[in-house]
Amino acid sequence: METVPLREFREMLLQKLDITKELTDGEILEAIDTLILIDNKDYPLTLRQKVRLREELFSSVRKLDVLQDMLDDDSITEIMVNGPDSIFIERDGKIRKHDKSFTSREKLEDVIQQIVGKCNRIVNESVPIVDARLEGGARVNAVVPPVALNGPVLTIRRFPDRPITMDRLIAWGSITEECADFMKSLVEAGYSIVIGGGTGSGKTTFLGALSEYIPKDERLITIEDNAELKIQGIDNLIRLEAKNANSEGRQEVTIRELIRTALRMRPDRIIVGECRGAEALDMLQAMNTGHDGSLGTLHANSCVDMLLRLETMVLMGANLPLEAIRRQIASGVDVLVHLARMRDKTRKVLEISEVIGMDRGEIVTRTLFRRNKEGILMRTADLTHTEKWERTFGKKQDLRKGR
Repeated sequence: METVPLREFREMLLQKLDITKELTDGEILEAIDTLILIDNKDYPLTLRQKVRLREELFSSVRKLDVLQDMLDDDSITEIMVNGPDSIFIERDGKIRKHDKSFTSREKLEDVIQQIVGKCNRIVNESVPIVDARLEGGARVNAVVPPVALNGPVLTIRRFPDRPITMDRLIAWGSITEECADFMKSLVEAGYSIVIGGGTGSGKTTFLGALSEYIPKDERLITIEDNAELKIQGIDNLIRLEAKNANSEGRQEVTIRELIRTALRMRPDRIIVGECRGAEALDMLQAMNTGHDGSLGTLHANSCVDMLLRLETMVLMGANLPLEAIRRQIASGVDVLVHLARMRDKTRKVLEISEVIGMDRGEIVTRTLFRRNKEGILMRTADLTHTEKWERTFGKKQDLRKGR
């Protein structure tokens, strides 16, 4: 607001509110209306200004201040707060500076504490970096001083309210119908699949779309750092989320511990939202102990790089011979899917490879689909290991067309 000092009105409102008790939305709005319509004598306001001021005051007290309008705008996919005076947004794949800012550094800090507090996490000078999520599932990262030199930094990546289906990915050109049918059959047949790609390449979205194909009568356990996956149609679903230690002495619960616990919960399949470290070993052990059809994601630049990343992450948690690690990978992982964010900001499947096995101490893969120079996702080979496929669909099933 250009002519109305929001900060002054907010300070007056906070003086009116009884912060010692839990206030309802109606009580807060009543106090705001009294402030604007009765107590306000110094600022003559138009009706439009009064309505706008009412909304902004309510957001600053009850919701997420200036961020609330951005979170309510479905066209905004990412919000980047570089300190209280600088906010950038991503819309339609393009990043631009937003015209709003926080009234103070303290208000931005309040918003960050509000977000992380609802996830039972902490962020302060001793723990200056935190990952969290909003109630709607948006992914949140916050970095505060002394690590952040320009003031608190907040990054929010939003996901669609409705899960993106494979049909929508086909319509957007992310994957072909032939390839989607093939992936559907792989999931139904219980092939273990690892999805890789860079930041913002659509790994979580693709994983969620693949989960549509999991048979509805199976018991599924999802394990995530921050619960983001929106699994639909599975009644026997357990969702687990890692927790950080806090100042009250609550112990940390890691992804590794959750995977081990999940193995005792009689799952048919396990979904690991994202492997970042030593938990890769536990994910591989789950895939190698009868939990066919398990799914996971990781950061990588290609299908080959996904194997190298898995090796490195396993070594972070166990001092094992490299050949033993590779045998675990070759035995547990059936299919690799590589995604990328293109220059035009679209997200596409670039390659799908099958893990064939081991040869002279090296993992052997075979590319099944690859996007060519013209940008078309083409079939390049047939599936080599057909045991799971034939057990599910029978030997006469056409491997080229899927089901």
